[in-house]
Amino acid sequence: GLCGEVIRHTGSCVSEQSAARIGLSCVGRFQRFGIAARILLFGAFGFGCFAVGAVHHDRGDGGLPFVVGDRQTEIAVARTQQWNERHEGRDVERYGGLADDLLSGGESQPFERFLVIARRDQIELRREPHGIEHFGVGHPKQGIVHIIGPELGFTQPGMTIVCGDSHTSTHGALGAVAFGVGTSEVEMVFASQCILQTKPRTMRITVEGALRPGVEAKDVILYIISKLTASGGTGYFIEFAGSTIRSLSMEGRMTVCNMSIECGARGGMIAPDEKTFEYLRGRERAPQGASYDEAVARWRELYSDPDAVFDREYRFDAADIAPMITYGTNPGMGMAVDGTIPADADPKALEYMGFRPGERMLGKAVDYVFVGSCTNGRIEDLRRFARLVEGRRKADNITAWIVPGSKGVEAAARAEGLDRILAAAGFELRQPGCSACLAMNADKIPAGKYSVSTSNRNFEGRQGPGARTMLSGVAVAAAAAVTGVISDPREVFDM
Repeated sequence: GLCGEVIRHTGSCVSEQSAARIGLSCVGRFQRFGIAARILLFGAFGFGCFAVGAVHHDRGDGGLPFVVGDRQTEIAVARTQQWNERHEGRDVERYGGLADDLLSGGESQPFERFLVIARRDQIELRREPHGIEHFGVGHPKQGIVHIIGPELGFTQPGMTIVCGDSHTSTHGALGAVAFGVGTSEVEMVFASQCILQTKPRTMRITVEGALRPGVEAKDVILYIISKLTASGGTGYFIEFAGSTIRSLSMEGRMTVCNMSIECGARGGMIAPDEKTFEYLRGRERAPQGASYDEAVARWRELYSDPDAVFDREYRFDAADIAPMITYGTNPGMGMAVDGTIPADADPKALEYMGFRPGERMLGKAVDYVFVGSCTNGRIEDLRRFARLVEGRRKADNITAWIVPGSKGVEAAARAEGLDRILAAAGFELRQPGCSACLAMNADKIPAGKYSVSTSNRNFEGRQGPGARTMLSGVAVAAAAAVTGVISDPREVFDM
């Protein structure tokens, strides 16, 4: 499958220096395989990080396979205490950090500002002696790690990407093997440039056909998760395929791969194609000129063979997908916005949400609307929302947070006049960051209030203690924002 192609076609053998670093005595054992993957390390908890250069080796003796880092670049910290003397003397080219989780979309509150500055200062103290690049607060390239990775061209087909954040699967949209790791594993990569991983099973999810009016990428993945459940992908790595997936924009593909973790999968990916190559062309950290042409020639080889066998396969018809919304407390509790809550829905989840089996979601009250996050905080999402609400007005009962995923997205939105369209409709384009996706900053949903959110998780308290989250795509969020209740965007916007 595609995972195997990524490993087979990229990188070079692990160096003797790298092997010595982690105490390996038999370099030839790895060189005989002649295979390597590029590894890109990202970090969460407010700061992101990047690394490149690794070799994958499966021991083949029932033990844990591991990925060996041959060189690293663009790394920061998941937790700043991990940035210690362990990296001294390594063949590290360059480090870099960024701020995301800690940032709300509005003016920082005093405590939040102190928190961000304190962590930034810890980064600054550690980066100075090593010439570390820092995408910190106020930096023109600051943003959510899973937004700026592709946006700046750090993320490329054929890379193996790990991060101290579960939504690292986002980068699979560009044909990378990308998955989240724990804090201890982040430290493992810092210390040894290696990581121990069990081999996941393979799953292919194929979606065929044209999407109906009003249906977007977020609806596709919410529909898939509603069929698989929140644990249906556990132990698997997913390849998304089919004409529907290929028809999606790169932003849409990122939305799909971003939420692959929400069905329990280790990660998700899509084979790179002409859309991928054009998306990366000219991006700051992508190959340029002749190097770009050489890279594309390699990237074209990253696809599953026609006879590839997967451990599990699912097939869905795009015609069956409607605009979606969740009714419960995990992303698998999803339904068509014009449907009814299932009779067998989890009673505990319904009690938390204040819903009952058999009820319709249409017409239910909404207090907050959040458009943003690493799932739907890209320029395509802001364009869609702005065009839908253009010429209308925000409902008086709605508090709306429209948050770009990066400074680059914010700049593009302002350059296109989206901020003016939003302002005319009663909305405000806020500052970039993770904002209301999770209750780690000032943007919290009050207890008992209902939020229609384009983010990725609706767990109890995810957006604030007692907050009630309903996940949706941009169109459903826009419909709620202008009507003040759950509404079908196909009817509100005559789609």
